[in-house]
Amino acid sequence: MSKKIIGIDLGGTTVKFAILSSEGDIQQKWSIETDISEEGTKIVPSIIASIKKHIEMYDMSTGDFLGIGMGSPGTVDAENGTVIGAYNLNWKTLQMVRQQIEEGTGIPFFIDNDANVAALGEAWRGAGESEPDVVFLTLGTGVGGGIIVDKKLVHGATGAAGEVGHITVEPNGFQCTCGKTGCLETVASATGVVHLARDLSESYAGDSKLKYSIDDGQLITAKDVFDLAKEEDPLALIVVDKVAYYLGLASSHLANILNPSTIVLGGGVSRAGDILTKSIQPYFEQYTFPTIRKSTKIRLALLGNDAGVIGASSLVKSSLEG
Repeated sequence: MSKKIIGIDLGGTTVKFAILSSEGDIQQKWSIETDISEEGTKIVPSIIASIKKHIEMYDMSTGDFLGIGMGSPGTVDAENGTVIGAYNLNWKTLQMVRQQIEEGTGIPFFIDNDANVAALGEAWRGAGESEPDVVFLTLGTGVGGGIIVDKKLVHGATGAAGEVGHITVEPNGFQCTCGKTGCLETVASATGVVHLARDLSESYAGDSKLKYSIDDGQLITAKDVFDLAKEEDPLALIVVDKVAYYLGLASSHLANILNPSTIVLGGGVSRAGDILTKSIQPYFEQYTFPTIRKSTKIRLALLGNDAGVIGASSLVKSSLEG
């Protein structure tokens, strides 16, 4: 029997686990709640306990596994296997994650930032179609990303490569949580789309269900904006066009520099579907030079919630092969 891999996607609400084949096929899946109490000190022990329990449950042993891969929020030092500053996990101090998990399970452990790991998953088994050069943008509460060049993640000098959410797309734009103004995150994240809708509705004078909802003090979401755009609500169409402009502009910068085969859009906002990619394409073409325009595709992510565990398994594979 060929050896298996355990993939872990560590989130602020749940920890998702999977046992996968070495080719990235999910064979078993489960999850546990993330217990962030007591400064997150219970998280790693609960991960170790869950792994041991399931290895026993499936009548397997530690020798059946090539390794464990994990995607984690926060600043991850992939080389040393540590995490710091994962505030949604209550991890304010340096966490010796690899040391604890290897000692607790006896299985080799590999870790990277959660957005990087999701990028690996989509590049390997998702919309990237195993191409060697792929850029991944995750459009959720914030905007994250991962850059893969020649099948390897780009980390940069301090591990901050792939912070695509902080590309400046509007120099005099909204204030970002990072301290800069006009970041992509302020206009293309789920909260950014709503911020943009509220801002544009102030100067919009026509008839619009979206404007009525905003003026009426109703809470709106990015999904509401895209759903109304699909119904051809005039203000919603303006908002979506503006979001697409910013995403097209940022994607063109990434493509002109990196020349990837594919830019993959994931995260909650990407669930808007084809209306998003079709709106982005004209702006992307406007700002890319001809070679890039012809060779780089913009696609929606395919793996959904499985991107993290699949990417984590590929972390093991690439680390052992490399």
